[in-house]
Order: sequence, then structure tokens, then C-alpha cells
Amino acid sequence: MSTRPLRSAPSNASVMGLLAIFEGGRTPCAIIRPIMLRLLFCCLLFSSAMAQTHADPARVSRLLRRAVAIDLHDDTTQMVLDEHYNLAEPHNYGQVDIPRMRTGHVWGIFFSIWTDSERYTPTEAIRRTLQQIDAIHRETARHPADLAPATTAGEVLDARKRGRIAVLMGIEGGHAIDSDLAVLRMYFQLGVRYLTLTHTTATPWAGSSGKPADHDGLTPFGREVVREMNRLGMMVDISHVSDKTFYDALETSTAPIIASHSSCRAIASVPRNMTDDMLRALAKKGGVVHINFYEGFLEPGFNDRYNALQAEQALEDALNARTPKFGDRGAAGPEERQIDAQRIAKLGRVPLSRLLDHFDHAIQVAGIDHVGLGSDFDGANGQFPEGMEDISKIPNLVRGLMERGYSDEDILKVLGGNTLRVMREVEQVAARAAR
Repeated sequence: MSTRPLRSAPSNASVMGLLAIFEGGRTPCAIIRPIMLRLLFCCLLFSSAMAQTHADPARVSRLLRRAVAIDLHDDTTQMVLDEHYNLAEPHNYGQVDIPRMRTGHVWGIFFSIWTDSERYTPTEAIRRTLQQIDAIHRETARHPADLAPATTAGEVLDARKRGRIAVLMGIEGGHAIDSDLAVLRMYFQLGVRYLTLTHTTATPWAGSSGKPADHDGLTPFGREVVREMNRLGMMVDISHVSDKTFYDALETSTAPIIASHSSCRAIASVPRNMTDDMLRALAKKGGVVHINFYEGFLEPGFNDRYNALQAEQALEDALNARTPKFGDRGAAGPEERQIDAQRIAKLGRVPLSRLLDHFDHAIQVAGIDHVGLGSDFDGANGQFPEGMEDISKIPNLVRGLMERGYSDEDILKVLGGNTLRVMREVEQVAARAAR
């Protein structure tokens, strides 16, 4: 469980010294002694709590210099492929680029390889997936002074030592393998290190939290997928899956599993989030839940307000309808960001404290060794909390966790230590299977 310390209390020596003054009979009237003692204790406790209210900027800086912060889920890939988005340039749109990753002290990033499971056929999804993988390979090679390809925990740490940001990939949605283990194996060879078993629709072998299907949970072939991922050393990601699929994957996997970008259902009751029982079960298996920053998974009632904006949804639907599946898709990005800006203007932003609530809850339920970062930047229509608008704002998260009483060692685990540990364990399971 969490090792979060309690708020500081007055030292025994100071309290005992003050007690001695009163008990030594130096007060003019014994009647006021109890009142004065209560007031004294209240003042000491209040001043101690106030000292914890604001994190020391020097402490934040020291911790970030030590950290290996890793974000498990970023959808910037779409812009890299469709808009020729140059990661080395600073941008006033989107949430991720190299300058902002440097500012945010982020040293590892999993770029999401996503295709719309409702729009692309499985065969088309494979083509689109390969195009995205190629785009990330090419963009990484384009900036060798800043980026380094990585597929293991050791390679992430090596990149950090050389001052490079480790670039990794995860596929978001099992539809991209078209129910073919050979395709899964080829993705692994190309550097993919996690597969989200479903996206918003079910695959023929796994149920999704997005839409009900004829089957729920994992089919026998779905269990084969999980076992093959274990053999390869690919992390099993249960974000987006149905509750039954989660428990089936947990039962089948011989390695810890992850949620790459999910939050807490106890706070925001949406199917995409994890229940407390799921958090405990994930932790018992050694897994890590990476908290999603999207406001719809953080704030109760946010999705209802978002879905009520029918004019913006109509604009988005029309844009999607006229955007080709392949080829020149670059014009859609600027239009989509205009629609996003209209929504943000109407909805505002939730406070950073709500995001911290989810980290707090997950840590208290699953334990400090089982929580990480899974922002969903560039994949949630810009709807992120105030103070966490892009990846450069990760220091605000560090500051907030400090102000909630977490130790430096605990925060280092959340930033990336837990992710590195689960990566190593998945690699070790694969290594044992290869013997």
C-alpha cells in the first residue's frame, strides 16, 4: 500500500518543553492553562500543515533531475503521419513535442498506434498501423540527438544516460492484428511493446468496455493472444476492455499486465475506468495502472456535458466523413483543433486537483508500486485539466503529489519506476519461456 507520510506534527522535544513551562506553574492562573494548551497545539499543528501546502521549487527540481518519467500513452502519431508534424519544433497546438518533453522532464514515451475500429476494416487497420509504425521510426531517426528507439527497460535507461528521450510504441486495439498471431509477431519485431486488447469495439476474441458484443471476455483464441504476448515479451494492456475481459486476461497471463491509460471508477463512474476490485487484482498480479489525464475519465458528469455539445459533434462527424482513410489527410487536423477549441471554450477545464484525486485513490487502493502515467495527450480533443494542458506540465503533477504528502521515492516510482519494473518482469517471463 501507499507509503504516503502523514502531515508533520510538532516534535516531541518542542511539545514537552512547552508543557514544562505550563506544568511548572509559571502561568498566572491555573484556570487558563488548559485553554492556552489547546491554543498552542492548534497553532503548532496549523503552522506545520501550512509548511506542507506549497512544495519547495528546489525539491521539485532535484527530484525531476533524478526521475525517469515515462508516459505510457500519447496519440501524437496521427499528426506525425498525417500532418508531417516535426517533433523537434515547438508548437502552439497539440500536447507533445521534443521541446515540451524536455521542459516536462519526460525521458520515455509510448507513442500510440491507433486506428478507428469502427471506420477501418481489419485489413485496412493493418495497413494504417504499419504506416504509423513507419512514421515513428522515421521521425525518431530524424532527430538522433534528442530521440532514441527503445524496446526494453534497459534501453530506456541507456537513452536517459545519453540525454535522449526513449521512443517506444504500443498498439491501441486488437483489431489491428486481424485475429492473426503472425501479424502480432511481426508488430513485435517492428518494436511494438504493448497491445491494448480492444479499442471501443469488441474484437472477435475480446470484449470491449465501449460497446456490447455477442461475446464477452476472452475467447479461447483471445487467451492464445495473451499467451503469445507473454512468450514474446509484449505487455498485455487492458485499457478499453470489458470487465470480464480484464479478469480473463489477468487469469491467463503469466506476466504482470498494465492499464496504459485508465483512471478510477470510484471517482468517475465510466466503464473505461477501473473499479477498486480491479485495481487490487491488477496490483496483486504485479501490474501497473497508468492514470489517464482526459477530463471525461476524471470528472463526474463531464461526459454528459461534452456529449450535449451537438453542434460540435455534427462538425466533427462531417469532417470525418470527408477525410479519406489514406493519402492526404493533413487538412483535417487544423479543422479538428478548431472544433476542440470551441468545446474547451464552452466546457472550461477541470482543476488539477481532480487529476491528483485519481492518483491519490489509485495509490491508496492498489499501492504505491502499481501506479504510473498514461496521459492520453493528443488523443482526447485537448480536454485536459488546468495546469496539465500538455506534456511540459508534468512538474505540476510532481508538485501536487508533494503537496499531498508523498515522498520523493514514492513520486519517482509513479513517474516511471513502476513502469520500468513491470517492463523488466514482462521481459523476464519471455526470457524464461525461451529457455
